Amino acid sequence: MTNSTLLETNFNFRLQTNYYKGKVREVYTLSNHQLIMIATDRLSAFDVVLPKGIPFKGQILNQIAFDMLKATEHQVPNWLTNSPDPNVAIGHQCQPFKVEMVVRAYLAGHAWREYKSGKREICGVNLPDGLKENDELPQPIITPTTKADQGLHDQDISRQEILKQQIVAQKDYEILEDYSLKLFQLGTEIAQKRGLILVDTKYEFGKTTEGKIVVIDEIHTPDSSRYFYADTYEELQKKGLRQKQLSKEFVREWLIENGFQGKDNQKIPEMTTDFITSVSNRYIELYEKITGKKFIKADVSDINQRIESNLKDYF
Repeated sequence: MTNSTLLETNFNFRLQTNYYKGKVREVYTLSNHQLIMIATDRLSAFDVVLPKGIPFKGQILNQIAFDMLKATEHQVPNWLTNSPDPNVAIGHQCQPFKVEMVVRAYLAGHAWREYKSGKREICGVNLPDGLKENDELPQPIITPTTKADQGLHDQDISRQEILKQQIVAQKDYEILEDYSLKLFQLGTEIAQKRGLILVDTKYEFGKTTEGKIVVIDEIHTPDSSRYFYADTYEELQKKGLRQKQLSKEFVREWLIENGFQGKDNQKIPEMTTDFITSVSNRYIELYEKITGKKFIKADVSDINQRIESNLKDYF
């Protein structure tokens, strides 16, 4: 099964001027200010790319992001223009801002780990005492991180520090905040219709060559977001039990249980076929849950060939 995964691409498109390999996506820049973004089946956690791919993961991420960008573009402009292949998105070339805007409505994941260690201020935002893991916050908060280069860890940073270090100009940062909260509200409403709670998510923004601020990359996917099931949330929270969630957190938890948190000298545990299949199934479940559509597996007999053929037709 793992032979049918897309781990890397090596295309040379007409008009190509640049190529960038991210943790999960590969980005080809064209001379007409367009980008071709290919979602691979690579899996990353703790800022480390794991050695084996997850079948259909790239297709799932690309198709959820496409749906979500289309569903929110009436309120927040985005970079996307087309998706000619299940793993591919095409859109405007943008200059990315060097921060990620993380929006949280519940105390989960990294924020909970920080809170549990005694911190009551995260990224310059004060949190009340007495919260339990996965409790709803008084209102959604923005906890930005720096955008680290590959191999380095993103770092928490406050609004004040971003402005002080002039990482983003104040006028632009206010737009990023406004867009982030609007997107989160829209994402929350979409999730509610599907019986899910959007717990937290991250957004990335950039400027087009015309200077317009748009959302770039993916939104509301299992790689960038955490979801709880709405029907069991209250009861599990009252009993102090773990929330049933759809996100990549179960991968992080599996890694932690097996002694890996991305720290020096730690060894990535063996990814068995059963584990890889279970991760793929979780991604498919999230796709169907969040989009309300049946997942249709693309032909994976030769993914590179399929992409090349679809893009040749497109250009």
